[in-house]
Amino acid sequence: MLKYLLRIVLIINWKTFLITFLAITSTAICLHYDIKADFPLTLIGTAIVFPIVFSIGGAYKRREVALDEYGSIKAHGRALFFAVSHWLENPPEELKTELKGHLESLMNSCREIFTQPVDRLEEYEKNVYADFHSLSVFIKSMRSHGLPSGEASRSNQFLSKMMISFERIKHIYQYRTPRTLRTYSDIFIVILPIIYGPHFAESVTSYSYGLQFAVPVLFSVILVALDNIQSHLENPFDQQGEDDVHINVEKFIRNLE
Repeated sequence: MLKYLLRIVLIINWKTFLITFLAITSTAICLHYDIKADFPLTLIGTAIVFPIVFSIGGAYKRREVALDEYGSIKAHGRALFFAVSHWLENPPEELKTELKGHLESLMNSCREIFTQPVDRLEEYEKNVYADFHSLSVFIKSMRSHGLPSGEASRSNQFLSKMMISFERIKHIYQYRTPRTLRTYSDIFIVILPIIYGPHFAESVTSYSYGLQFAVPVLFSVILVALDNIQSHLENPFDQQGEDDVHINVEKFIRNLE
């Protein structure tokens, strides 16, 4: 029950109440002064609903790509661990422990960089590249433990694919859906509920007493809820929404064996 309430809070927040208040105020003023008009509702779909739904679709696709690349990093990291465990004759436990440490450091660095503000990207990405460097040196050191050159080359391919996946995730984290489209939606979400006050005043003439503000309230709640959904999908790593990508380092390391 608590989790369900938290989900509701994510889509209905202070902005919802602010826009609803503005819509109700505009409708009340129009009712009081008998300002009425029959505006086309298609304008709402064209000006707000379509751009927001388009943004939600784009943000969801970016999240799915981020999940795919995150899975690729985990899969190739596990493949490196299996290379140490199965491709070497009697591998020492210290070697597997060392690799676990490198992988844990890399995953922690990835989690740290993606949960920080974008303007601190350059500061934190150095740690990720340092961890990739350590893994590269580790793969080279496996040659001294009897790893054939062909298998070492394959291990380097695993590392290369991990780096490619990281760069793709980093670009998803760094570049968002068009900011101008976002600004456009924000402006019209505030303006249209106010402008449509005469339309709400016109449409409630046949409503029962007390229900004259139901339409502007629903109108505002629906539009702001869609906007909030898009906002939470915009950054899949900020750990503020139910649909965010969670980098669970501890579980990954624990399940290596």
